[in-house]
Amino acid sequence: MSRQAHPVPASPSVLPRPVRIGIFDSGVGGLSVTQAIRARLPHAELLYAADTAYAPYGDRSEEFLCDRSERIARFLLDQGAQMIVVACNTATAAAVARLRAGSPTLPLVGVEPGVKPAVALSAARRVGVLATTRTLASDKFRKLAQAHADGATLVLQPCPGLADAIEAADAQGSGLDVLVERYCAPLRDAGVDVAVLGCTHYVFARALFERALPGVHLVDTAEAIARQTARFATDLVERGEADADAADEPALRAWSSGSPHVLASFAQRWLDLRVAVQDMHC
Repeated sequence: MSRQAHPVPASPSVLPRPVRIGIFDSGVGGLSVTQAIRARLPHAELLYAADTAYAPYGDRSEEFLCDRSERIARFLLDQGAQMIVVACNTATAAAVARLRAGSPTLPLVGVEPGVKPAVALSAARRVGVLATTRTLASDKFRKLAQAHADGATLVLQPCPGLADAIEAADAQGSGLDVLVERYCAPLRDAGVDVAVLGCTHYVFARALFERALPGVHLVDTAEAIARQTARFATDLVERGEADADAADEPALRAWSSGSPHVLASFAQRWLDLRVAVQDMHC
């Protein structure tokens, strides 16, 4: 059994005033980030948007991803979000720079594969990175690898179709285990001792990755994203920009550009979380 690479989550942050946080992903993968943020900020109002009508993002052009990211960010801001979390490695790599340029004062958190912590964990100096084709081909990832590889060998493994399979499957079914095994085999052959789950969807198949990569440490970044989100939320409160009228109790509102039922059933099946999902038109 592999160890969790990230630290045990700290105690929840208690803010004197609640904050509305917009979170989006190509589909259901960002729910893993949403879960970590909810644990860290239990009184925040979370607004989750799943762009399932246009998933998977991994095969889309950069211009398409920028356009969708801008539309969804605007949609979440229109719903009252005071900050945005791009809970998708592919969308972050393609669009986060444009989002920041277009809204320089907006608190914005992106995600990226955890190369730096993975390299720090690797005794063998051989680290596998499992991610979408688009993420691994992006200029942002290239710069990330150059900055943090620190002489270690990075074994890059594109995983086409895996995010889709996770959305469609239960923990054991629909051939998901076969795909995970296929993409993990090259990492085993390369002798990696640490592997990065470089897509927020992959966290939901963690047990299958552990089975396919025995003894390999798995790194995901959900807790790091939650910590950064909490820092931004604290800044909003300190500047007096938090929404005093936001819900005092834990709240999650969700939208999907595809099938609301798919998102709702996934949240129930994987997170034991009941949520009503509305249609998103943007």
